[in-house]
Amino acid sequence: MPWTQDQMAARAAQELQDGFYVNLGIGMPTLVANFVPADMEVWLQSENGMLGIGPFPTEDEVDPDLINAGKQTVTTIKGTSIFGSHESFAMIRGGKINLSILGAMQVSEKGDLANWMIPGKMVKGMGGAMDLVAGVPRCIVLMEHVAKKKDGTEDFKILPECTLPLTGKGVIDRIITDLGVMDITPQGLKLVELAPGVTREFIQSKTGVKLI
Repeated sequence: MPWTQDQMAARAAQELQDGFYVNLGIGMPTLVANFVPADMEVWLQSENGMLGIGPFPTEDEVDPDLINAGKQTVTTIKGTSIFGSHESFAMIRGGKINLSILGAMQVSEKGDLANWMIPGKMVKGMGGAMDLVAGVPRCIVLMEHVAKKKDGTEDFKILPECTLPLTGKGVIDRIITDLGVMDITPQGLKLVELAPGVTREFIQSKTGVKLI
């Protein structure tokens, strides 16, 4: 069975290391905040100006003034700091963030990323993705393996080349989807791990490039 979104986020949380400063992108990556190991010190950063994001709040913990970049309410942890977005981007552009976990519309086998715009559709803005892929040394994509359309058909999201406008070229190191984990390598897209019950043949049938 493919991983659920929570299981995908838990798998992405295995990429965290003690002492890391980590930016979680809008959408599914924000779920990673719920799976930070209790014995690990990780500082989650949001580009709207927060360092030290905790798990999502329960109903009685909700504070409408505490939000992440996706405008979801969040909690603080001991030592949380709040500041302007200019300081947040100074951290990102200055190479102070160790890891970024981003959503994606498309990823190429070379690590190109498209995650900010679909031509002809309204978008809220590019956010911080272009700065993150340029300023953070390791970037991981967390996304559904294929794009499911209203008519029931599917589009590949992992392709030889992205067809949507690029956020960055050669910027992604690892892809985590509901079907498995893949690494961008000089030799091609390397299959690292399969979700329980997912076969190599099945994940290959859902991928637009050859898996090695």
